[in-house]
Amino acid sequence: MWDLWGLDAVGVLAAGAAFFAIAASPGPATLATALVAMRAGRRDGHLFGLGLSVGLAVWGLVAATGLGAVLQASEQALTALKILGGAYLLWLAYGSFRSARRRDAVPPARELAGGWFRKGLLLNLSNPKAVVAWMATLSLGVAPGSGPAQLIAATGLCAVLGAGIYAGYVFVFSTRGAMQAYARLRRWIDGLVAGLFALAGLGLLRSALAR
Repeated sequence: MWDLWGLDAVGVLAAGAAFFAIAASPGPATLATALVAMRAGRRDGHLFGLGLSVGLAVWGLVAATGLGAVLQASEQALTALKILGGAYLLWLAYGSFRSARRRDAVPPARELAGGWFRKGLLLNLSNPKAVVAWMATLSLGVAPGSGPAQLIAATGLCAVLGAGIYAGYVFVFSTRGAMQAYARLRRWIDGLVAGLFALAGLGLLRSALAR
């Protein structure tokens, strides 16, 4: 079946395995997913994860269509994206820092579905490193001279894996045990998350200003 469609199954699976290792590792997106799930529960966590998944897929399309290479070559565009991403991460760090300073927990506001979706979408769209990861991943699964079916299969598999990773994080961190642990250690967890977001944001800004 793979041969009929002109696909290299090994290449597609290699791209999927590499993408899974990158996307599932701790980072701003997975950290934010876990935090939303522990704070707001499974429903809101999945909405946030859906936004992240769409943002991740958008960067996949950018890489697959060759626009990723154009973006990499455009110093001004890449710098602007890094500044935007760094600023957004610092804003998230500030929010977690404020939460960590409060002695009493404030129940998360019940947002409309679109609110959590937009937050997840913006987080991944403001991360220019995603397109670099996509380009590296697709280079493993799509050899020079491969047909469009190979590129579509590799991109589609990685996009599905990304959505599955976020859903898995939400499932694990929205369990009763995880939410109760967060309630007990809220200030410590929020403080740690604030520091990690701040480091990631400052790293992006430093990278932008160093160009």
